[in-house]
Amino acid sequence: MHQPLGERLFQQASEFLTKFHAETETDGLSDRLVVVRDEINATGTYIHSDAELLHGVRLAWRNSNRCIGRLFWKSLTVRDKRSITDPGQVARALEEHLSWATNEGRIRPCITVFPPMGVNGKVPVRIWNKQLIRYAGQMQPDGTCVGDPAQVSFTEQCKQRGWKGEGSAFDILPWLISGADGIPKMYEFPRSLVLEVRLSHPDHPWFDGLGLRWHAVPFISDMVLEIGGILYPAAPFNGWYMSTEIGARNLGDASRYDLLPVIAQQMGLDIKAKGVLWKDRALVVLNEAVIYSFDRDGAMLTDHHAASDQFLKFIRNEENAGRDVMADWAWIVPPMASSSTGVFHRGFDNEVRTPNFFYNHDAWIPRQSTKGCPFHVDSLHSGH
Repeated sequence: MHQPLGERLFQQASEFLTKFHAETETDGLSDRLVVVRDEINATGTYIHSDAELLHGVRLAWRNSNRCIGRLFWKSLTVRDKRSITDPGQVARALEEHLSWATNEGRIRPCITVFPPMGVNGKVPVRIWNKQLIRYAGQMQPDGTCVGDPAQVSFTEQCKQRGWKGEGSAFDILPWLISGADGIPKMYEFPRSLVLEVRLSHPDHPWFDGLGLRWHAVPFISDMVLEIGGILYPAAPFNGWYMSTEIGARNLGDASRYDLLPVIAQQMGLDIKAKGVLWKDRALVVLNEAVIYSFDRDGAMLTDHHAASDQFLKFIRNEENAGRDVMADWAWIVPPMASSSTGVFHRGFDNEVRTPNFFYNHDAWIPRQSTKGCPFHVDSLHSGH
């Protein structure tokens, strides 16, 4: 027998509020539960206090199974924008967030929380971009892609609304933001807000000629924040990059910029020969360039060895607090030099706990299969 929606929501709220009051040593749990139950009975939902929102968001980061950077979960700054529903005002709030978080390269972890999903299932605010800062992917007549192949579908959405770009491999995409009607509006924000790092290598002068760059702030913008049964469809957040996210994945993956063959050939390596480990050697040079360039420009970055050590410290901190750490091993272990990092030699339980962040469906596709992925919210979709 299914639990009534109000009862299920109260149970989720009760679990979260019990944890919140215990961890923050806040009195008045019983009284708060009475208020929340009355609120749910009267309206079908309840509203988090400022303190509950702050702790809930930080718990969502602490519970993020796929994040290696959770040591710093207590430092997350929360910008409460739950009163904003107009897409234009949302865009301005995002500009403010990006400017504050970038901090001239001394990046500060931050999240902006917009209104929760309504009782009727309506999504009051939706950011269509998967990440606020991404480079366009534009298919050419010969089947090649200029830019990021991962952004081809979203780039097409922007082009349908009049965006053109410059046609380079690093055209920054605009933002698509919808309100309660689900119809997106396009916003082209000042490029000066985006701190970009031009990549060069200290030992290879030819690297400059590749014309590579990457933006300094990773800014996730289409994950659903869940706290105590309340869903926040728009809660964009940022941290800082681990070097391999850029060098080994964004620029190195064959399905992305696919630069390993280009770099290997510049190094004079035969990419058809066996036993020369050209991919490995090119991967190291590419990641060296990322680390060197970010350090040169004063843009915050951590390498995969430091990130692994930080995650092990996070585990120790959690164990000292009497908490187990959930983690997705395949995401926590870095994509290069894996066995030389401490996290490689640990096993993890991948149970999904809440509060947490969950993947959403692409806003422009009516429905997609998640194939049972535990990190998706199947019920959340704008319908457009």
